[in-house]
Amino acid sequence: MTQTATGYTMQLSASDLALTAAAREKMLELFSQVEDDELKAIRVFVSGGGCGGMGYGMTFTDSRSEYDAVRNEEGFDVYVDAVALNYLRGVEIDYVERPTGASFVFNNAFAVTGGSGTCGACGAAGGGCG
Repeated sequence: MTQTATGYTMQLSASDLALTAAAREKMLELFSQVEDDELKAIRVFVSGGGCGGMGYGMTFTDSRSEYDAVRNEEGFDVYVDAVALNYLRGVEIDYVERPTGASFVFNNAFAVTGGSGTCGACGAAGGGCG
């Protein structure tokens, strides 16, 4: 990590955030279909918390903050802000197609955040109450 007076810059390595070949291919496909020339990258983010655990997602972005770590892929970049990276470090993003539909999957998310996959209040499997 290179320190600067206003922030930092960091290249994401495969150990920080891994992309499977299927995920990389699908991201490139989706990014190439975007008609907005202002969009620069795919942002991976973390949201939520509590009983349901952290939520993980991705969106297109047109800006990079001074606190974003970057992963350069062929045809697109991936941005992760410093806070989200603390929850994502070591996660593998995969793209899977199932009979019920296709989606991106974040593997090892519970291991990274120290979670067990159950609700601490009620013990429900999958992290949800009720």
